[in-house]
Amino acid sequence: MDQTQLDEWIGKSETHEDDISSFPANALAATLNRDDPEYSVGSALPPLWHWLYFLPIFKLSDAGYDGHKALGGFLPPVPLPRRMWAGSRVTFLGPMSIGRRLRKVSTIKSVRAKKGRSGQLVFVTVAHRVFDGEDLGIDEEHDIVYREKAAPGAVPPPPPVAPEGCAFSREIKPDPVLLFRYSALTFNGHRIHYDHPFCVGSEGYKGLVVHGPLIATLLLDLLRRELPEAVVRRFEFQAVSTIYDSETFSLHGKPEAGGKSFKLWAKREDGALAMEATALIA
Repeated sequence: MDQTQLDEWIGKSETHEDDISSFPANALAATLNRDDPEYSVGSALPPLWHWLYFLPIFKLSDAGYDGHKALGGFLPPVPLPRRMWAGSRVTFLGPMSIGRRLRKVSTIKSVRAKKGRSGQLVFVTVAHRVFDGEDLGIDEEHDIVYREKAAPGAVPPPPPVAPEGCAFSREIKPDPVLLFRYSALTFNGHRIHYDHPFCVGSEGYKGLVVHGPLIATLLLDLLRRELPEAVVRRFEFQAVSTIYDSETFSLHGKPEAGGKSFKLWAKREDGALAMEATALIA
């Protein structure tokens, strides 16, 4: 893969505006089984719920084999078929309120090709900045990884074991309805989240894949349930291993020194680490 050609995409930018409406927030609250007061004009969105807005809309005829938009457009046309959300670093600088028309500016920050244990990889980092007028409210870096298709019978390397000991935790039993709802709310047509034959037969997964951003949202939701008045200033996470709809997983958290920083993680049913994260509160 020609790194020089990939470098040509660095600095490419696009801007989207969106009216922050109440329906997505109320629908996500119901999907997460929350008892929040109804979200309405003036309500501030919880952290990470901005992922419900500024969604890339494209014609069904423009979708690729996997349900994503076909290669090209804003993101570089990486010739690797498997695309996943690998992690994010998000700084919350101001409230994102329902009823406002906001602007998101997205810029490709880096494109890196490398060889991993599972074959060829390409990492794309995109910077997203959300503005209310001229005020910057959210500053985010989003990591996307492209991978080769899994070889038949290939066994992935074992993931690390999740940490022991936590201050609070919650068990999640994912099912296709949860995954379908989250896909619908984020206009995510990626077939690995709802098409079981495609997951198993074409992609080599063991079942439907639980969305990385859904797991990240659930981790911050865990912190909100523990500390409902806390204001999250920064959150970062990294996906480590895959969770499937057929297995129960658990969310865990504990404060670090000073009590303003929290270590959060998701543990698979087999004890493996699925996601690790850090949240900083005011």
